[in-house]
Amino acid sequence: MTRGTINRTPTRYYKKISPMKKILLTILLALTGAALSAQNVDAVETGIDADDDVFVVVEEEPEFPGGTDALYRYLATNIKYPKEAKENKIQGKVFVSFVIEKDGSVSNIKVLRDIGGGCGEEAVRVVQQMPKWKPGRQRGKRVRTQYNLPLNFNLN
Repeated sequence: MTRGTINRTPTRYYKKISPMKKILLTILLALTGAALSAQNVDAVETGIDADDDVFVVVEEEPEFPGGTDALYRYLATNIKYPKEAKENKIQGKVFVSFVIEKDGSVSNIKVLRDIGGGCGEEAVRVVQQMPKWKPGRQRGKRVRTQYNLPLNFNLN
């Protein structure tokens, strides 16, 4: 290089950034992004006021009138073992899913697992006839809540 000429390589004009500074800068940028996105939480609809949202986990679970023991008494009293299941000695658990509405009524009943012999249909019939539940609550408001219920069919 002659006197008076300038070396224009990037290393001469820019400082090298150490790996530790790169890590700290990355963390700072990530935290800044998280903080900016968190500021808009109140502006985004949380879904609690929406009529069609169904919650799976809520602060206060729905409750059958009288509690769990009353639910099992209701099921024991109202389930009629299907004739086909008796004849074929079918036993086991039927899993039913349903939604407990804001007013406590039961809707959207689905059989998740059936053992056959009419047991799934019987489970749906009994769930349809249930009295109104105490609905689930989220942040103090009644919400639609999904509920899964196993029903035992035993020939004893």
